[in-house]
Amino acid sequence: MTTLITNIQQLVNTREHNQLLRGKSLAELPTIDNAFLLVEDGLIAEYGATYELALKVPQLPKHIIKADGQMVLPAWCDSHTHLVFAGSRESEFVDKINGLSYAEIAAKGGGILNSAKKLNDATEDELFNQAWKRLMEVARLGTGAIEIKSGYGLTVASELKMLRVIKRLKEQSGLLIKASFLGAHTYPVQYKEDHAAYIDSIINEMLPVIAAEKLADYIDVFCEKGFFSPEEMETICRAGMQYGLKPKLHINQLNSIGGIQKAIALNAVSVDHLEIMTGEDVSDLAASGTIGTLLPTAAFFLRMQYQPARQLIDSGCAIALASDYNPGSSPSGNMNFVTALSCIQMKMLPEEAINAATINGAYAMELEKEAGSISTGKKANLVFTKPIPSLTYLPYSFGHNLVDKVMINGEIV
Repeated sequence: MTTLITNIQQLVNTREHNQLLRGKSLAELPTIDNAFLLVEDGLIAEYGATYELALKVPQLPKHIIKADGQMVLPAWCDSHTHLVFAGSRESEFVDKINGLSYAEIAAKGGGILNSAKKLNDATEDELFNQAWKRLMEVARLGTGAIEIKSGYGLTVASELKMLRVIKRLKEQSGLLIKASFLGAHTYPVQYKEDHAAYIDSIINEMLPVIAAEKLADYIDVFCEKGFFSPEEMETICRAGMQYGLKPKLHINQLNSIGGIQKAIALNAVSVDHLEIMTGEDVSDLAASGTIGTLLPTAAFFLRMQYQPARQLIDSGCAIALASDYNPGSSPSGNMNFVTALSCIQMKMLPEEAINAATINGAYAMELEKEAGSISTGKKANLVFTKPIPSLTYLPYSFGHNLVDKVMINGEIV
């Protein structure tokens, strides 16, 4: 089907060429006032200023959407989520209010192990149905591309169950979805004193099946004190890389233990979290091709210090923004709030936040040829705002849902 969108107040993030943005370029957000956009067969076919419409689209299609007073942006690219999980963990929310630490909650059977128990008890269909509702919810909030991790299984059967659910989501939804294998999320209780045995299970029992069934695009490891060391991370990543899985890694959430340097040496696509960064970590990341993915809603929910976004940007790091949607530390996939929080608490400019959540987010999933900007040939995954006075109003008015409608593959969801 062909659809013409006219009377767009402002068409946002229009780009003829893809570029991973870093430094000052992250604040450059090209827009077109009083614009149009033509969609053909689910792709962006043409766009421009209204005065160019007759020249670029000499024959108007039957299906026309008038976007009077609205802004149109590329859909959000959420490059770090744990969207597949069984049940919520609001009891731990109260534990946190009562002053219990992450480690104390884990010690009483909470945290990742709590989610793992619930997931082990759920059927694949139950998991899929829960995840489908969450996926449709974030799509209606403007997310058009998303990465989803395993990691709440922690057994061969349950990790594979999670990844098969993600594969079904890929096949049945119109969203662009990438899957990450996060078997190395934590150590199951039975392997608490025998790390080598669990790593052996990941490498020799999980990875061969994942590769045979083509269940994942990336391999992830939670590199942190008390979890997986940089050396253990490297062992797991190199095993995954033999099957074509590129590293996308949890790094520096609680401590700086050399994970940044090891991840860069592994040519990781991204290093995610980065709440705790040394000067060396920042300079090494800036000099690399690895993207730093910031997850401010996790810091918000856990009442941790926020990522040093300004230092990272000003040092020349390439950064993306993502939701970290999960039941324990960021129970929301609302990328509108992610961008607002990035401006409010991390002092990012609205233009920087939008770029980090669209084109750089696409790069963090290697989807930059399909998503992340208003560019000819890319997916017509679009966010239509309600009439707003300016682009800055989006993060400024953080408590309101300013999304009027969302288009995925040229169809309104």
